[in-house]
Parts: sequence; structure tokens; C-alpha cells
Amino acid sequence: MVWYSQGVLENSATSRIHRSSRAAGALVGSAVGDALGAPFEFGPPGAFSARFPRPARGSGTEMCGGGLWQPGEVTDDTQMALLVATSLVERGDLDEADLFDRFRTWAAADPQDVGNQTRAVLGSGRPWDVAAAEHFARSGRAAGNGSLMRTTPAAIRFAREGREATMDAARRISALTHGDPSAGEGCAVFHELVRVALDGGDPLAAVPEALEAVADEHRARWATVLAPGWTPEQATESNGAVWPTLGQAVWALRQGGGVEAVLRRVVDLGGDTDTVAAVAGGLAGAVYGMGGIPIRWASAVHGRVPGHGDRVWRLADLQQLAAALDGGAQQSYDPGVIPRIGPREVLPGIWAGNLDGARYSEEDFAVISLCRLGEPFTHPLHRMAYIADNEANADLDGMLADVLDDMVALRAEGHRLLVHCHGGASRTGLVLRAWLVRQEGMSVQEATAHVAQRWEHLGLWNDSFTAALTRLEASCTADDGVDGAAVLREEGNG
Repeated sequence: MVWYSQGVLENSATSRIHRSSRAAGALVGSAVGDALGAPFEFGPPGAFSARFPRPARGSGTEMCGGGLWQPGEVTDDTQMALLVATSLVERGDLDEADLFDRFRTWAAADPQDVGNQTRAVLGSGRPWDVAAAEHFARSGRAAGNGSLMRTTPAAIRFAREGREATMDAARRISALTHGDPSAGEGCAVFHELVRVALDGGDPLAAVPEALEAVADEHRARWATVLAPGWTPEQATESNGAVWPTLGQAVWALRQGGGVEAVLRRVVDLGGDTDTVAAVAGGLAGAVYGMGGIPIRWASAVHGRVPGHGDRVWRLADLQQLAAALDGGAQQSYDPGVIPRIGPREVLPGIWAGNLDGARYSEEDFAVISLCRLGEPFTHPLHRMAYIADNEANADLDGMLADVLDDMVALRAEGHRLLVHCHGGASRTGLVLRAWLVRQEGMSVQEATAHVAQRWEHLGLWNDSFTAALTRLEASCTADDGVDGAAVLREEGNG
């Protein structure tokens, strides 16, 4: 449960989240927010909740696409963020000339959407160290949110170097396209809040100290929009400006409820929905970790970066990139060809398999993957969760509820479900048994015996899975079918 006291976040589950999950959550959360908000950009307040009054967990989700964008496709917000990330990783540090050149190549490739401020600077033909400043001197207007929207990767990269270093990097990157120092100060505050979250601290409690590091002439304006009592109705500019963008993201986080609730709130505000959600998603993802992002959203996110090859960036790529930015070990999630197990129908309408049993299965399966994948499958319906087969899952109950709720919705639509992990043993068995406990009212012992009779590959070595099933059994009441993740969110708001 989450409590808010004077704007301070306290959550025993989030305090146990591993840093690698927070880093991945920040980068993926930003991209998810971008793609979620894109179809509602420049629309009126309330459009999102009018279209999706409740979670859409079946084959059609809130990643609905529209206008220029396919369902789950990222916009210029994430495209530029990927350029920031790849420059930092490949150059090993902040190389402003290299990053500006990448931006300029991207802009010249005619991306579908480019902010006016960014377009003017990148198209000016002026060198990286004067282009934005000269534009600001001419126009006097450069406090849009276009540098804030792309800065999550840099916030991850410089977080380990401390407050001064990360805030300085934020200002320098912002200044490449936004000559108004107000934009840079907003990026600097965001960097510091992400740094605190990645370290396992409370970013809401860190706001006062972050404001102390803001330049004197900008502090009062930032203090106004980041105050605990500030609400979006009090904004004096549209959320295309940098101040209300960060203010709305922090406001949404203060209301609690996890990544899903935060993103629903900001997209429902209308206006520059993709950018505000990208910023909010980066911050909320750093707080709640990768496991806090709904799988139906994370599984859909994808996009190319114009001018920089044909690569399609997807969930696994973003997770790998987050690890590189945070200095973590790089892992390959593609094991090559392994002996296939399954698919086999273990429960009515629910099949089980291992990685290649699922990868090469018939494409009319709705696949639920419980391990990281090198590449997504070709199945039109594919949900990718990541449950570690160890005791590192800080919010296993919430992740399990998210998986089960999606399965319920997909089964209600008549889909055959195929549940798998790498070996088809422990994690696959966890979900199969959890289904029987929650949907069929079985005890953990009954569910385990039922699955074991039908799936000889069942693995029972993970004690944390048994503990999660025991908690699930204790929480089950007569109202089977309740959206378990929604219940957790409501508790979080309470």
C-alpha cells in the first residue's frame, strides 16, 4: 500500500526494487508514456478516460494508435531520447558535438513529428555551440518541453555521478536545442529526481533540495509548479511549455497508484499528451521499476529513428540500453535454438511450453512470455512479462495480478493462451497454478497437484513463488474475476 504524507512517498515494496529494474523502468516507462499519449496529442481533457473508462486488457488495448502513429509506436520524444542514449553509450560520455550531429541527421530525414523550436535550431545550419543560443536571442522564446522529453536516458547515465554532475549534464544537453535556461533548469530538476529514485529514495521528498540547486532567477517559478499543493488547473501556460510539463508529471506521481495510474492521469489532461506522459513515465518507472509497467503496454512499444538505419527498437532493446546507460552487465537474451517442449494444453484453453515451444507455435495462440526475449515472436497477440526465477521480484504479487488479468480478458475473447518461460518449468508453473488458485478457487496444494499431473516439467524450487501463491490463496474471496491489479491500484490510492 502507498501512503502520501506531505507529498512523501513511502512504499515497502518499491524500496526493495533492484536498481537495474528501476533503470529499465525509467527508459521503458518514458517510451510507453510517449506511445500511450501520442494518439491523444492536442486533444481535450478527458478524452482518454472517455475512450478507456477501465483497463483494456484484451486484444485491443489503450495502445490504440491513431493519426500518424501505429499502436505502440513512439514519437519524436523517444526517437530523440534514443539518440541521446546511443551517443552516451557509444562515446562513453557526453559529446555535445556528436549528439547535435545525430539530432541534425535525424531532423534532416523528415521525421513525422518535430517540435517547432527543435526544428528551427537543427535546421539553422549553425554550429552546435551557438545554434540554440542564437535562436533564443532572436526569438526570446525557447522554454518548450522538447529538451525535457528526451532527457531520461541522460538522467540514468549520470545518476551514479551525483547531484552536481547529473544536473550539469542536463543543462548542457538541453542547451543544444533550447537556449532558454528555464528549460535546462527543468531538465536538471528531473535528472535529480530520477537520480534519487534510482538510488531507492523518494523523489517527491527530494524536490526541496533539488530546487536549492536551481539557478536563483528560475527557482521561484519552478518551486510554484513543484509545490505539493499545485494542480494542473493552476498552470499559467499550456503543457507544451516546460514548467507545466514537469509540474504535471510530479503532480501525477504525488497522487499514487503506480505507473498505470500516473500515465492515465497525465494523458487524460489533454494537450501535449505524449510529452507529458513520456516525462511522467520516466519518473514513475524509476520509482516503481520495470515490473510496475503493465505488460500490455510495454509489449507493444516500438519505433524507428529516422536517419539512423532501419532498426526497430522494441522492449528488449530498451532494457538492454538501460543496462548500458546504468553501467550494468550486458546480457544476451537469445539462447539460440533449444529443444522444444510443448505446446501442450494443460488447462482448458491454456497451453504450456518452453521458449522454443512457444516461439515456433501456431500463430493463433495469444502468447504470454515470462522471460526476456532477444526478439518478439511473430504472433499477433504477444504479451511479454519479466518475472525473474529468483527472489529478486520486489512486487511479485502485482506482476502476477497483471499477467492473470490479461489472461482473463484474452480468454474471454476466445483466444487460446500459451504460457511459457525459458525452460517451461518454474515461472510457467507459477502462472498455471496461480490461474487455478484465483480463477478456480483451488488451494495451492490442489493447484500444484493438478498442474503436476498434466505438465511433468513443472518446477517447484522457487520458494518465493510458493509464498506468492500462498498470499494469493489467502486474498481470494467469493468475488472471483475482480481485476487484481486494479485492486492493488485502489489500495495504493487509499
